[in-house]
Amino acid sequence: MSRDFLYNEIAGRMAHQIRNGVFKAGDRLPSVRALCQEHGISMNTAKRVFVELEALSLIESRPQSGYYVSSLPYHRLPLPGISRPSPVAKDYEPEELISKVYANMGNDKLTLFSIGAPSGSLLPAARLEKEMAKAARTLKDGGTGYAPLQGSVQLRKMVAVRSLAWGGRLVDDDLITTHGGMDALSLALMALAGPGDTIAIESPCYPGILQLALSQGLKVLELPTHPATGIEIGALKKVIPRIKLCLLIPNFNTPLGSCMPEAHKREVVALLSAHQIPLIEDDVYGDLYYGTRRPKCCKSFDTEGNVLWCSSVSKTLAPGYRVGWIAPGRYKAQIMKLKLVHAITSASLTQEAVGSFLQTGRYEHHLRGLRRTLEDNYQRYVQTIAEHFPAGTKTSRPQGGLALWVELGRQVDTTLLYELALKKQISIAPGRMFTLQDQYRNCMRLCTGLPWTSELEQKLKQLGRMARMF
Repeated sequence: MSRDFLYNEIAGRMAHQIRNGVFKAGDRLPSVRALCQEHGISMNTAKRVFVELEALSLIESRPQSGYYVSSLPYHRLPLPGISRPSPVAKDYEPEELISKVYANMGNDKLTLFSIGAPSGSLLPAARLEKEMAKAARTLKDGGTGYAPLQGSVQLRKMVAVRSLAWGGRLVDDDLITTHGGMDALSLALMALAGPGDTIAIESPCYPGILQLALSQGLKVLELPTHPATGIEIGALKKVIPRIKLCLLIPNFNTPLGSCMPEAHKREVVALLSAHQIPLIEDDVYGDLYYGTRRPKCCKSFDTEGNVLWCSSVSKTLAPGYRVGWIAPGRYKAQIMKLKLVHAITSASLTQEAVGSFLQTGRYEHHLRGLRRTLEDNYQRYVQTIAEHFPAGTKTSRPQGGLALWVELGRQVDTTLLYELALKKQISIAPGRMFTLQDQYRNCMRLCTGLPWTSELEQKLKQLGRMARMF
């Protein structure tokens, strides 16, 4: 094991323990010498571990005494409360605002806190380029022909193998590839509901899901949602008679970053199954966990094929490749028919390249580095927000994913803040984008998938100063 790998591994493990309360604020940490003995590392490597933890503001050095855990900034910032949307289905889509914000996508002149995807600089572009060249050489006719309707066999096999990490027990025949995660959700909605039907979702919710539902003529019922644990199950029980299906992002949803506890997932699956209500599970963020273990999916507890598990590599590996998949359970025939009608097949080259990348093991290596970067970024964002945003600011406390939800004072209108920030080359995602109701106007989502630099830090500080002007 290389010295750099050891340093990263040990620092990451200790950072996770501090953030999760294993070490409390004020606790004295093991000495440099003790760290050397425990891990069999050199003094220089041990010192690098402590320097990194200091850079993250997790620890502080006290002369002649050693290293101690700092008071964590996100413990000082309050957590937003449980959302309280109207129990009546709404369709007031903030279309103009959504279009305006997403028009900034790909604009290199802007600091894009608004786009919920990892920066290209955090992705293994060179390795993927080699996989694309390899796919062109190995596929029949260089990949110019149609792929099987169900999708690349290699990709489906690798997704099935990886499902073991979250208790999925899938086989390749359970899966159908799609043109990204949104295509998987679209096919699932078309298969299960029609114009006038009501679907239940989290609130706040990803804007793409809101737009997709309305485009298919569906009514959207937003559920009260806790910023750490997801939807309130009691609220879901009350609306059961009114809904056709439920669509949730249980693992590190955007914009809150909440993660449903396993007991909640089990209960939701059982509840919906008992009433024959399908659950569409969007799991695009599940691999981006901060801790030591990937959270289980709702699909893990599905014994009747009632959960349609959807995912992709758009948030972890290659947003532009548009490679996704769905495990539709007992609805497989409907999804296959719809895919044939709407797409015929999926792109051969990108599917094969991603499947090969997963097979080599490089994906897991890449994910370890990306997860560490995202967790470090989250800490740095909150540290900066605690020091430079208005008093009373609240933030979510995600345990994974790419989103940080920021709730400002009632006097702040984040749609106006968006316009002000854009003049300073900063783009944010105002809270009104994430609902069909008149709420979250003083909130915003910030993407943590940008490389942390002194320039990014200054932009975040500048955003805080602008928020103070209201």
